[in-house]
Amino acid sequence: MSLTEVNSARLAGKTAAPGWTPALGALFALLAWIGVWYWQTLSGMVAIWARSDTFAHGFVVAPIALWLVWRARDALLRESPAPAPWVLLPALLLGTIWLAGDLVAANAATQFAVVGMIIAAVVAVLGRVAAGVIAFPLAFLFFAVPVGEFMMPTLMEGTATVTIYGLQLSGIPVYRQGLTFVIPSGNWSVVEACSGVRYLIASLMVGSLFAYLNYVSLRRRLIFFAVSALVPIVANWVRAYLIVMLGHLSGNRLAAGVDHLVYGWLFFGIVIAAMFYIGTRWSEDPPALEAPAALANAAAPAVGRLVMVVIAMAAIVVLPRVLAERIQAVDGAAPVDLAIPQNLGKAGEWASSDVIPVFQPAYRDYAALGHRVYRNGSDEVGVYVAYYRGQGYGRKMISSVNALLKSQDPDWIAVEKSTGTVDSGSEGRQVRVFQLQQPGQSDAVREGIEVWQWYWLGGKTTVSDLTAKVDLAMARFAGQADDSAIIVLYAAKGGRPTGEILSQFVREAGSDLDRLLAATRDRR
Repeated sequence: MSLTEVNSARLAGKTAAPGWTPALGALFALLAWIGVWYWQTLSGMVAIWARSDTFAHGFVVAPIALWLVWRARDALLRESPAPAPWVLLPALLLGTIWLAGDLVAANAATQFAVVGMIIAAVVAVLGRVAAGVIAFPLAFLFFAVPVGEFMMPTLMEGTATVTIYGLQLSGIPVYRQGLTFVIPSGNWSVVEACSGVRYLIASLMVGSLFAYLNYVSLRRRLIFFAVSALVPIVANWVRAYLIVMLGHLSGNRLAAGVDHLVYGWLFFGIVIAAMFYIGTRWSEDPPALEAPAALANAAAPAVGRLVMVVIAMAAIVVLPRVLAERIQAVDGAAPVDLAIPQNLGKAGEWASSDVIPVFQPAYRDYAALGHRVYRNGSDEVGVYVAYYRGQGYGRKMISSVNALLKSQDPDWIAVEKSTGTVDSGSEGRQVRVFQLQQPGQSDAVREGIEVWQWYWLGGKTTVSDLTAKVDLAMARFAGQADDSAIIVLYAAKGGRPTGEILSQFVREAGSDLDRLLAATRDRR
């Protein structure tokens, strides 16, 4: 049979297995049902695409996935739809993930769950075999989820370290302060745009698409996908080094301002094009599609089974939304009465001082704030408590933008970060430790401040963002409010070691802070 005859037969419906008409009708209805119930989550995803250059690729993910499905239509139509009830269990898990994410306003969790529900709906209606034909287009939809900014601090640190090492190998003296460094020709900083996360996400998306279209074996596809992850990271290191060198050698006439971003994308484009060019050397031809078989007499799938799966899937889609509304009915809007005491410690040895705080953390969107400086003899400790209640997508304690320091903070630079456990009197307490200096301050000058930070969650403490999110979700599942707080302690360097001062304060006054927060939670 000629290619023309094959296409004509397909268009006439002769090559399609039975059962596709009711299956497609049920699938479109189910997808529309998901869209209605989770419109807020989906529109929130689109809003992030629109405002963030990092995730602007999200606009093309669905069209590309649909094109890939259309491209595989011949093979897809040969498989008879077979509704799969077993998918209801993964769908229920995805609904639980959405509910937990919604209770703590975690965009990545809710958006991942909704995309997963869409994929689960396709598999539930079409079955494992038919959905397996379009497994990659379905998985490709996850690139629409705007996630990846959590990698930014690590990527920025790596870029700064490699760039400085390259400059030193080139014979250029470098003085480093956190993510800022000084060379004889000027000052440079590794900011969010220099992290390379945009390059990494873009490379992963187009790299996976290239591997799917050009390779057949799973091994080659996985290898190229791994290369797509490694190349943009290394390329970003080279890009950062070359831009600094270009600025240095040109007296900062080139690669300054927005130019370095333009040069960066140009360099990235060349690197990715080279990666694709090399990758084509191992391209594999797709297997030939066999002549269409006679499927007109094949048994059609049971309509009753299809109806049962669709109804059950529709119920699972609605369940998380109903539970979320009931749980969120718990009053979380009560005003917060946070009364920071004048004295702390068993004997009140830490007394409130009139000294103006030397440090103001950049946390925001809190329901109440307490900030005092306490003195004990010659030692001074700043205490900052940001209290949160009634959190939502527009106001939450843990987010990518709610941080100790503002991006490119003009007053302080974190030159060192670590996590440790300190003696709090009755038990150990984990804290995040930051060493902050003012921009341009030499390491030889023992100034700056040491900062300790942790989260308080209804009586428990942690320094982990993930643990805090899970604890908040569990509290909301239990019908409790989401009262939580960020605690920051800091001491200025110059006298007694700041670690000793802060340790003493935690031992003597840490339990007072816990009781203060518990009392604030109970006053509703």
